[in-house]
Amino acid sequence: MTLLGSGRMLEILEKQKRAFREGGAPDISARKDRLRRAIGMLTSFQDRIVEAAQSDFGTRPVFLSKAAEVLSGVGALGGALAGIDEWVKPEERPLVPGTAGPGARAEIHYQPLGTVGVIAPWNAPFMLSVSPLAGIFAAGNSAMIKPSEFAPASAELLAEMVAQFFDETEVAVFTGGADVSAAFSGLPFDHLMFTGSIRTAKLVMKAAAENLVPVTLELGGKSPVIIGEGADIELAALRIVHGKLLNSGQICISPDYVYVPEAKVKPFVEACLKAAAQLYPSMAGNGDYTSMINEQHYLRILELLKDAKARGAQLVEANPAREDFGDAALRKLPLSIVTNVNDDMKVMQEEIFGPVLPIKPYGEIGEAIRYVNDQPNPLAVYYFGNDEAETSLVIERTRSGNIAINDVLAQGMRDEIPYGGVGASGMGAYKGIDGFRNFSHAKPVFYQTDLEAALQPMRPPYTPEALGFIEGLLSQDGPAA
Repeated sequence: MTLLGSGRMLEILEKQKRAFREGGAPDISARKDRLRRAIGMLTSFQDRIVEAAQSDFGTRPVFLSKAAEVLSGVGALGGALAGIDEWVKPEERPLVPGTAGPGARAEIHYQPLGTVGVIAPWNAPFMLSVSPLAGIFAAGNSAMIKPSEFAPASAELLAEMVAQFFDETEVAVFTGGADVSAAFSGLPFDHLMFTGSIRTAKLVMKAAAENLVPVTLELGGKSPVIIGEGADIELAALRIVHGKLLNSGQICISPDYVYVPEAKVKPFVEACLKAAAQLYPSMAGNGDYTSMINEQHYLRILELLKDAKARGAQLVEANPAREDFGDAALRKLPLSIVTNVNDDMKVMQEEIFGPVLPIKPYGEIGEAIRYVNDQPNPLAVYYFGNDEAETSLVIERTRSGNIAINDVLAQGMRDEIPYGGVGASGMGAYKGIDGFRNFSHAKPVFYQTDLEAALQPMRPPYTPEALGFIEGLLSQDGPAA
């Protein structure tokens, strides 16, 4: 990237910051207008969004692109539009009795940060670029977006869309390769959101730290599924395989591996093969079955399978039409179910991000929970079963960004609940009111009492009565007792 390109990003950032300083925070009407324009942008460009996704992936179903890239964004923006009037209201905080004078009160005012940078990945290029704007706009911020260079058609279209619907003081898009991303990460934003790999997140966070820029990181990881003893194996297999093969596994909360009771491994594998055949009677020539994003990623998945097989794993392909997947130009791979796995295999060390499903047996559910907790915290944990005690055990004993019971991916589709990681899977969260607050500064405001007599005992010279008041509070179980 040229210095001119880097300078252009800094120029736009300063332009946004200057507009914020001179014009003040956008009022509610202006924020709603931005949200409405973003909705109009997605709906008016929906057919070209589908075309761009098809160009980047090679094969990607129209249904998936409209649902994931358009409808999800419209839903997030519409939810912010519906909720903003309540979200922006000052939040009253009750004061501890006996510690403030009559009439004193405290509030939290949610104020915009300024300019939020968004670095988006390739697997859902429009959804993960535009959906965060729901919280960013609702909070009164402007934005700068760096889409992934691995989805170039989508990135160029996003830049065109944003330029048509927004002034660059509101939103600006910058395309380009890793050098642009590196320069973007080092800009003095008021907040920076990154979605992607742990390795890249470390570089982004290091660059942001140079300017003390707070970050939201959504990183993924190996999201496990635990099948309970009493789970409906057929139903669990159908829902897991559906989630695993959606976008061919190229989703950050895709089920990565499955823990199954020892006696049910074989029935579960058979149920997965049946589910794959039901959902995709054919795959290689099926327009509903997504390709790998590029040759590098395609070859990476093949290498994971090769490594697993060389280390003793057993591989079963779900290929109901017995198709030939030898045409590398298609970049398609059938579902591979991997059993007899161990932790020396790359497939159990790396986030898979493809149509590969390792299966691990367990003797008792505590074994599965301990294994999950011994790994870096995943973005999601999934549990199938109807035993309340077992369900509570999995919820309470595992640590992950989010959890879904008796389904996969569903929690990530809800704008009413926060979406984000913990530990190795990220920090911060967005969506709904939580996104609004994530991209706001929660400013405490304290209103002191007008009664000077109520405050006088707290000032020197300190009287025995004032000391007695303090000692009285200390003799209780705290001031609130």
